[in-house]
Amino acid sequence: MEVKSYMQQLLSGLQHCHERGILHRDIKGSNLLIDEYGVLKIADFGLANSYQNKPKRALTSRVVTLWYRAPELLLGSTDYGVGIDLWSAGCLLAEMFVGRPIMPGRNEIEQLHKIFKLCGSPSEEYWKKVKPPATFRPPQQYKANFREMFPYFPDSVFELLGRLLSLDPAYRGSAASCLQNEKIKMQMKT
Repeated sequence: MEVKSYMQQLLSGLQHCHERGILHRDIKGSNLLIDEYGVLKIADFGLANSYQNKPKRALTSRVVTLWYRAPELLLGSTDYGVGIDLWSAGCLLAEMFVGRPIMPGRNEIEQLHKIFKLCGSPSEEYWKKVKPPATFRPPQQYKANFREMFPYFPDSVFELLGRLLSLDPAYRGSAASCLQNEKIKMQMKT
């Protein structure tokens, strides 16, 4: 099976969950089951939670295994949506090509530094939107460097990778929008 098929199945599974108002909140390799026919199933819904059709309430930011945790969660956000599952899917997309986790931080601060080093430093608008509880800022400014970090990835992967690993969850879109993008869907090759 090729990476394209696994990503389509993962995004389809996430679309199914999200359309029903469910956030998985712990997408990682060990929570994906693949049978001998290459059929992918999302497993372990122990941290899952509904996020629609309820009065607005704060959710915990202490979800998702550290290496797959979105930056907004690391910065303490309790108001989030499908973007956290899509961030994890982006980490897995790169991991499928590399063969290992791409940002294995030892703690939350190191994880944020790894994210900013790969995805670039956040803009001032981002900091205003996220409003982190502490005055955390990276020690230096970074530019996004997906192509430098992963020079052997097929060109067709970078659009999807850049979208899924966008610092701003609004730019990640939805699983459905990722699947509907024919350029990504049809041209992604291993």
